[in-house]
Amino acid sequence: MNKRFYITTAIDYVNGQPHLGHAYEKIIADVIARARRSMGQEVFFLTGLDEHGQKVQRAAQAEKKNPQEYCDALAADWLAFAKKLELTNDDFVRTTDPRHKEFVQAILSKLNDAGHFYKATYMGFYSAKEETFLTEKDRLPDGKFDASYGDVVELKEDNYYFKLGAQQQWLIDYIEANPDFITPTYRRNEVLGFLKNNTLEDLCISRPLARLNWGIPIPFDPNFVTYVWFDALVNYISIAAAHGDETILSALGNSKFKTQNSKLDLWPADIHVIGKDILKFHAVYWPVMLKAMGLPLPKQILVHGWWQKDGAKISKSTGNVVDPIAVINEWGLDAFRFYVLRELDIGPDGNWTDAGFRSRYQAELANGLGNLVNRSLSMLKRYRNGIVPAKSNELSADAAKAADETRALFKQSQLQSALQSIWGLVNRANQYVDQTAPFKLAKDPAQAQRLDEVLYNLAEACRVLAVLLWPFLPETATKIYAQLGLTGSPDKLDAATWGGLPPGQVIGEPAPLFPRKEV
Repeated sequence: MNKRFYITTAIDYVNGQPHLGHAYEKIIADVIARARRSMGQEVFFLTGLDEHGQKVQRAAQAEKKNPQEYCDALAADWLAFAKKLELTNDDFVRTTDPRHKEFVQAILSKLNDAGHFYKATYMGFYSAKEETFLTEKDRLPDGKFDASYGDVVELKEDNYYFKLGAQQQWLIDYIEANPDFITPTYRRNEVLGFLKNNTLEDLCISRPLARLNWGIPIPFDPNFVTYVWFDALVNYISIAAAHGDETILSALGNSKFKTQNSKLDLWPADIHVIGKDILKFHAVYWPVMLKAMGLPLPKQILVHGWWQKDGAKISKSTGNVVDPIAVINEWGLDAFRFYVLRELDIGPDGNWTDAGFRSRYQAELANGLGNLVNRSLSMLKRYRNGIVPAKSNELSADAAKAADETRALFKQSQLQSALQSIWGLVNRANQYVDQTAPFKLAKDPAQAQRLDEVLYNLAEACRVLAVLLWPFLPETATKIYAQLGLTGSPDKLDAATWGGLPPGQVIGEPAPLFPRKEV
């Protein structure tokens, strides 16, 4: 069977509405998925929602709803958000799905039977806001706990624990032997630093039913539900199993597990796209969980940074927010997708400014790409009745360079660099118009052949750009194709080879791709 390129986002916690950070992560994953498809790979792209845990239970109580009703209402908003971003995801997981719950319980039973869990009494401090246990080490110098933990209470309770400590050295060795497992490098170093300087404590994988009833019941003890993180991480394999992934099903040894009619070969995941705040869960707990299950580890954890607005933390309470839907409604989806990927490389934190957004829109989209396509095709209409002249290869080396670089950068998931490379061709083609001055050539009948050459190079450069841009700006790329009179979608990277625009082709109607906005 053909192993698909399997890419996931983190699943979002349904205690509120989607924001800029959620949109950014989903767009990163969508562009990587589209890029891989354009390179001829079969892809499976998964996103979804994390719906269990204390925060959801409390938020539902505050709205006087039962938790499932509360989740269903929010899930509709999140699904609409994915649609608004035009994500090409192949599945959407909700951790309240029966297919996910059934799988989590099968995993818990398997790990318990194999002796990975034990029951113990916990005495200490607990933050309900962060759904985490705290120790003396977490106290500030004045003895208090950081305000980010909310109300911290002292607890004494029984719980089930997953043995992590024994795997600490194995995990250090694995990360050191696989330099691409966690990227960028400074995130990898952060995880190694944590593992080498701390004793890995066992992970509490349950919550007493008396304190929390909104979770997946522990199959071997009805007085407990599953800790939300153990449940959430498993989504990456529960959905692959539901699609009939043999690697996972055979590790589970559970032929009774219901699968959809598909038989997809997905695991191990090729890339987990996550934010830096959940790195420990994905790079420490998740690998140990997988090892205990007898499953291979994901090939890569790709860690992105956070957005600020105007140099300050994004915060609803201060009104310092960016509403992705409002931006998309005003400026168009492709402009939004372009800005977040062009402005911020995957890894560091970024700073959204409305002025920066407008300036990239004007300079790079309207005056750069939009102006190039519009003037190239308008001249072809005006001077040659919209009929593509004979082939000419003046810009072919520039186009080949951009295509080769873009392909190599797609393989490395270096999206910002790929856009910079593509814009190298946009700028080169605009410069070519200024150097060759077709509007002057058009006045001299003796220059007719030279004008043909220039017009072909410009139209073909626009076609190549549509192909390279498709993973980033699918709507714009498709419009460029239509304006060139081409049918279908520019979604195959191999089509970026120079000379694909046939002489004699009749182009469509030029129309502005990024209308200039009065600011």
